[in-house]
Amino acid sequence: PAPGAPARHLLDLTANLVPVVRRQQPITNLILVGYGDADHLDPALHTVAEAFTDSGMTVRDLLRVTGSRIVNLTCDNPACCPPQGTPFDPTASLVAVQATAAGLVALPDRAAVAARFAPVDGAARDRMRDATRAAADRLTTLTAAGGTGIDEAGAQAVRDALRQHDGGNRLTNDEVAWLTLLLTRPAVRDRAVNLTQPHDGHVTFWAEVTRRAEKSLVPAPATVLAVTAWRCGDGALAAMAADRALQVDPTYQLADLLRQALHAGLPPSVFEHAFTTGRTNP
Repeated sequence: PAPGAPARHLLDLTANLVPVVRRQQPITNLILVGYGDADHLDPALHTVAEAFTDSGMTVRDLLRVTGSRIVNLTCDNPACCPPQGTPFDPTASLVAVQATAAGLVALPDRAAVAARFAPVDGAARDRMRDATRAAADRLTTLTAAGGTGIDEAGAQAVRDALRQHDGGNRLTNDEVAWLTLLLTRPAVRDRAVNLTQPHDGHVTFWAEVTRRAEKSLVPAPATVLAVTAWRCGDGALAAMAADRALQVDPTYQLADLLRQALHAGLPPSVFEHAFTTGRTNP
């Protein structure tokens, strides 16, 4: 909470935070880190630590970051934890280097996150609209002819698309249009989740498919994007992609379930188990 906010705001936040963290098994030990001035942060950190301790979890350290110094509030040994804090250079952190190498680059704000899957417009949108009409005619003809195995054709389209992306090739408009139409079938969408790997390359792939999909076809790829981002630890992108799916179709159940899981702090393994056991079809 902001400085000067009523104490109950911190207590309410803590009451919500503790059960969320406890659901992230097998977490049993914590390090709490706060950013700001001592007068505001130190009492808040101790309050939060007390709540976690009361819940049966062990708080190893309380750390306050003020400017370019880290102060350890649980260690009173000046030899390792000077009271004025330990100086550090946030631009030369090994953690930052490792995160960047793993594709985990922090974006400046929510608008930058949303821009990753914002719909294309102009001439690009016109070309996608034409490609989607042609793909819809193709699917209608296939269905009218008594075509079977459409779900398997959809799974193959997902495999081919991911393989093409992994090889450094961008999907054509016709390929994206065909893929997004087939993804409207729950079995194909669920297969897409299973075939997608939790790494930034596949997050980028589904963000691109969501960008290029016609509006009515956005919910499925946006939901696959949300699941993939969630599995990669990017909760902000996951939540915003799920919201995008629900903006287009408020009744899209899988996106709604995903959003509820995110808000409840459930781990991605909950959804992974459901997909691998074939228990999703909304």
